[in-house]
Amino acid sequence: MTHTAIPHEPTANSALLAKARAFRALHDSARQHGAPLVLPNAWDTASARLIEDAGAPAVATTSAGAAWGLGTADGDRLGRDRALELIARIAAAVRVPVTADIEGGYGDGPEEVAETVRGVLAAGAVGVNIEDATHGGAAPLRPAPEQAARLAAARRAADAAGVPLFLNARIDTYLTAAGPDEEARLKDTLERASVYVEAGADGIFVPGAVRPETVRALAEGIAAPLNVMAGPGAPSVAELGALGVARVSVGAGIAQAAHALVREAAREILTAGTYATLAGGLDYGELNSLFGRG
Repeated sequence: MTHTAIPHEPTANSALLAKARAFRALHDSARQHGAPLVLPNAWDTASARLIEDAGAPAVATTSAGAAWGLGTADGDRLGRDRALELIARIAAAVRVPVTADIEGGYGDGPEEVAETVRGVLAAGAVGVNIEDATHGGAAPLRPAPEQAARLAAARRAADAAGVPLFLNARIDTYLTAAGPDEEARLKDTLERASVYVEAGADGIFVPGAVRPETVRALAEGIAAPLNVMAGPGAPSVAELGALGVARVSVGAGIAQAAHALVREAAREILTAGTYATLAGGLDYGELNSLFGRG
């Protein structure tokens, strides 16, 4: 696998350190006050600036949205170089901290994951999500000890750079429906979470888990901030906070909604020859001013 062309330095600059500390503090505050850190997910510089402008204290990327925006399918197909190039553009476009979805780490072994993390820091992001799904491998999930070694390598890389990177370990037991039933799935998730936290994870992300009973059990059983992925039909942010959730993101949800609008508008114009779908668009001057900020 080729390495990114983005250079990285052995020590962090003060701006990167400040953002890393601020991002970590957002999680501490969320747990202390029972009000989740809400991270609408961006996939390019435009969506990142819009999310920041809406008041988000940090910007999270979505690997699916990023891959689609670059003409690639999701599922570890984007590659390290293209992912890091996009992360660097997004981090440079906003003032708030950025946390990057780097899928499985873009590498076969722990050292390649560490190289990706070094590239993420060089790109200006201060958090990462690393998932344990294999996307077409021999099993839907990596064995927990193997994934722990990858997380530990990511932790060492960040520590060596002197950056308190927020390492969010994603567990895909619910997305892949791993295990014969809910009880087995919950048990596997809690066991994996314990191993991943021991390996150096700062937070645990369990997408696909939205049932209140499940979310509460996860929050109570995991010794780290719990991140869930919400969307239509999921409990509200306030309800998730009451269940013990510290961080709420939406994955590719906003990107999916945006792409749905593009297709709907195109079909209306091409078939009916009308433009109703375009009503409610953001003002040209507002957008031009926002994106021309520098």
